[in-house]
Amino acid sequence: MSATAEAVFRAETEPLRRELELHCYRMLGSVQDAEDLVQETFLAAWRGFDAFEGRSSLRTWLYRIATNRCLNALRDAARRPDEHEFPAEPPEPTRWGDAPWLQPLPDEIYEAREAVGLAFVSGLQHLPPTQRAVLVLRDVLGFQAAEVAEMLDTSAAAVNSALQRARATLETRVPPADRAPAPRSAAERVVVDRFADAFQAGDVDTIVALLTDDAWLTMPPAPHEYRGAELIGRFLRTVPAGGDVRRFRLVPTRANGQPAFGLYLSRRAVGILVLTVAGERVSAITAFHDTSVIARFGLPRTLPYE
Repeated sequence: MSATAEAVFRAETEPLRRELELHCYRMLGSVQDAEDLVQETFLAAWRGFDAFEGRSSLRTWLYRIATNRCLNALRDAARRPDEHEFPAEPPEPTRWGDAPWLQPLPDEIYEAREAVGLAFVSGLQHLPPTQRAVLVLRDVLGFQAAEVAEMLDTSAAAVNSALQRARATLETRVPPADRAPAPRSAAERVVVDRFADAFQAGDVDTIVALLTDDAWLTMPPAPHEYRGAELIGRFLRTVPAGGDVRRFRLVPTRANGQPAFGLYLSRRAVGILVLTVAGERVSAITAFHDTSVIARFGLPRTLPYE
């Protein structure tokens, strides 16, 4: 291609980069993988730009390329991380999770109205790849059944059937969000501050009192999932830092539209902690044992001495 053609390509595709990265993040649950897949998408589009006939919009064409690359990545079993090892023997979990590949998304990357809530993205990871693609393309992005069918080389009837199954599965995975206080509101801040103060004081009793009876503790990529305040309290009293959570420091941030913290042990970053707030209590704690995302949140690798 000529320099002029390259300039035209960049001018028409770059404005779509961010929304394509969000699409790939919903599909894959990984910020890094999403960025890599969009790079592959743009490379494939660049190579095929001369042959693009305009039968669909450029946006639809790019979504087709990106979606199919995500589906190929999801079929690669080797992309799963190794199982996380705890410093102490953890209690028997309520269940073993089957979707440990998940990373938090910094709030600065998307707009508030966009569907990237942690429960939603996590729920998507439990769907078969094609159902996941159909639900995101139809319910989140608003493509018509015929458009999705063309993207996936299938029929509109198959798309509608996959969408019904995906919706039914997702309803069992994603709790209602109507009890959540407004993001960044005073009501949310009160709950978050109480949690942080109790955590850094090693006051597990107060943490447990802040949890809903059916709260969940999950720790991607570890498959251990704990339900209920009592069981979560037992975990906190025995496993993190040998049960002495006073050794941790929490630095406020936000992820997936939810309050979050950079988690530090001995001044070194060890992950991201995300809270789901329901009313005046916490209904979920998601502890990401993944330091590769720390810089994306503008957080330091190590904290200075106080």
